[in-house]
Amino acid sequence: MLMNLKKSVALFLKGMAMGAADVVPGVSGGTIALISGIYPKLLDAISNIKPSLLSELSKKGFSFVAEKIHLKFLITLFAGIFASVLTLAKGISYLLEFQPILIWSFFLGLILGSILLMIKQIKGKRSLVIIAGLLGMLLATGVGFLPVGEDTSTLPYLFLSGALAICAMILPGISGSFILVLLGSYEPILQAVHQRDLKTIAVVGAGAIIGLLSFARILKWFFQRYPNATLALMTGFIAGSIPAVWPWKDNVSGSLYLPSIGSDNDQLLIALLLSLLGLLLILGLEKASKLGNTN
Repeated sequence: MLMNLKKSVALFLKGMAMGAADVVPGVSGGTIALISGIYPKLLDAISNIKPSLLSELSKKGFSFVAEKIHLKFLITLFAGIFASVLTLAKGISYLLEFQPILIWSFFLGLILGSILLMIKQIKGKRSLVIIAGLLGMLLATGVGFLPVGEDTSTLPYLFLSGALAICAMILPGISGSFILVLLGSYEPILQAVHQRDLKTIAVVGAGAIIGLLSFARILKWFFQRYPNATLALMTGFIAGSIPAVWPWKDNVSGSLYLPSIGSDNDQLLIALLLSLLGLLLILGLEKASKLGNTN
């Protein structure tokens, strides 16, 4: 009983980490799922949710269906995700507005740690893996330099935005929040969460559910047939997203620059420490996951 409680609490905390990542433009909840060891089970559970479950429910019963889609796993994980989004959205929005360099430095450390861990998981050095990695990097870099769209808050558009952005939950390296920024939907959705606008949240959630269920099957197919190339593609996506979260940007042109020593040494030191903290947090999460799997 105690062991099951510990596993449930650990899974809930991983869900909170995914939720926190999904709130942040440039950071992917799918990356957190991958490095914390729950990614294969999450992908399998989501891809098993399909219309045929209704007939299986009537023939084989609720217990069979619940086991097939890992219902307890999904409920605990998504409870953590929703709790994190509701509690952290306002705080992260505040930091992005008033302390952008420091918070982006922390996010940069998270991404660097993710790259190190994913490289370790890629087996072999075939040409297909290298090409896939470079392709992922180019695609993510291209997305990062796309012009940000105008704010659009119509319900059909928010439905579509939810369907596209949710892919980040099951595709490591692609930030759902950053996609929302590009679509111009980030601020209205974040505002809806702040104000508990249930109508808007329900519309975005419906789009997210449809996008999640359809995309999971495609991704599972690629993982089953081309596991190393798919993982290399995701690693490339993560590496290519670095410009999107680079802390030092020109606010007018959006161009990147290196920080100069002497202008604000205290802030630079704190930024570097936060980057290191983010990197160590990812490595620690992966190590804790390995220890948990051996128990």
